[in-house]
Amino acid sequence: MGFENILVTTSGRVGIVTLNRPKALNALNGALIAELGQALDQFEADAGIGCIVLTGSDRAFAAGADIKEMQAHTFPATYTDDFITSWERLSRCRKPVIAAVAGHALGGGCELAMMCDIILAADNARFGQPEIRLGVMPGAGGSQRLARAIGKAKTMEMCLTGRTLSAEEADRFGLVSRVVPLANLMDESMKLAETIASLSLPAVMMTKESVNRAFETTLSEGIRFERRLFQALFATADQKEGMSAFIDKREPSFENK
Repeated sequence: MGFENILVTTSGRVGIVTLNRPKALNALNGALIAELGQALDQFEADAGIGCIVLTGSDRAFAAGADIKEMQAHTFPATYTDDFITSWERLSRCRKPVIAAVAGHALGGGCELAMMCDIILAADNARFGQPEIRLGVMPGAGGSQRLARAIGKAKTMEMCLTGRTLSAEEADRFGLVSRVVPLANLMDESMKLAETIASLSLPAVMMTKESVNRAFETTLSEGIRFERRLFQALFATADQKEGMSAFIDKREPSFENK
């Protein structure tokens, strides 16, 4: 399937989606979000893909939602059409998604990055929720995911003033996994994705599900959920192979089943 607003490629067991609206600094419009959803559906259905990398350009991961597209929206239309809810497709991916972020990740771009499981930031990355300066507020989870990542006080400052974070601040506050030189961003992201994709897919997917559950429930319920998934993995061939390989002092050969 051909796409106009994104580039889709694969490298071994890694699927790569590149946001590709360079003239608009990868501003997120309806067409781009629809194409992103289609690409994610394809990778989710492909047994040969174990991890996904989402990236943009050196200048911008995504500079925000497409304001020209949004400006004329009305409340009745946004409500009846459930505007922005379709963006959540990314957060529902069962396979791990790594955001390789360079340049601007603002507004919807920051929200899109936070829907991913791991954010690797180039040293030129900047993160922010500047919607307040447009007379609105975050609408794709910015006030919620940001608060869970960096806490109430810093989130309030960012969302109420539009202040942006440097890559170093984002790392120090816990928003990103780590910061790498811009020239190394994709190499480091691919190394990370290839490591994840080389492991048992059922174990990887269950681990992702368990970590995410920590943000949705109480500690006791989360621990119970984790334990049930842990126990369930003893029904997989990969558990037998992984533990046998450890005992035999060899590398495991997972079959993802």
